[in-house]
Amino acid sequence: MCVYTSDSAGSENFYGHILGATKGIDPEDPKGTRYYFSAKQFVEVLPLPADHGLSRMACVGYETADADGLRRYLIAHGVAGVTELGTGSDGSHWFKTKDPEGNEVQFVQAGQPPVIPADARPIGTRIIHVGYLVRSRAAEDHFYREILGFRPYWWGSKQKGEIDWVSQQVPEGHDWLEYMLVGDGATTPLAKVDKNQLGVLNHFSIGVPNMEKAVTTLIGEERLSPRHDGPQMGLDGKWQANLYDPDGTRVELMEFQPVIKPCCSSFTADSPVN
Repeated sequence: MCVYTSDSAGSENFYGHILGATKGIDPEDPKGTRYYFSAKQFVEVLPLPADHGLSRMACVGYETADADGLRRYLIAHGVAGVTELGTGSDGSHWFKTKDPEGNEVQFVQAGQPPVIPADARPIGTRIIHVGYLVRSRAAEDHFYREILGFRPYWWGSKQKGEIDWVSQQVPEGHDWLEYMLVGDGATTPLAKVDKNQLGVLNHFSIGVPNMEKAVTTLIGEERLSPRHDGPQMGLDGKWQANLYDPDGTRVELMEFQPVIKPCCSSFTADSPVN
């Protein structure tokens, strides 16, 4: 995920110290900074633009083995606004488009991997899902499921008769995208979505093997963010805890496997294991 920041020093402390990610240059944008949890998974932090809106999510990114081939495939399937292929200083290739909700989506073919120091201590080494506000499930499904081939994983709700979250895994893996539904048919009315709520909805999640150990580490090393909540049991049956960066973007720690039966629906695909 790419996020905007109005506090570069605070973001460096949050992503580099609290989350323990490795700071690196941004091969795509010299104004940006990457914080690596592993050689291929990172958060890109960008300065908040002058014409910013409420959202602090700048983009979401998915890895592809063939950026040029995927680009041609999307154009052939009628996806509008596909950019030219870019090349990063690390030899990576990428292009951008927008999903039906207007979110910038990048598809990245990795280049030369960064060097992760042997003494790096990220709270987790795998981003297992990203989630963002969705008003039209049908429109998003056409893009992510029908064109890109994402697969159903789980759905849940806060109240009976409504659907608040729809999760679907990437075509060739167990990481997933989570629709954070608002408006008709969901618990959250669109009119009540402010900057704070957007920071909760637009989020990414780091997998941890054991929540108690992860939280104990954060407390013991004085790495808890000023704003945090949990741990708590999620409705999907997995232990969760939330940290928030200086601009309010939520980072959800989540155990890989459920420990109780989830509400609302069963999992229809295997969960990630590490």
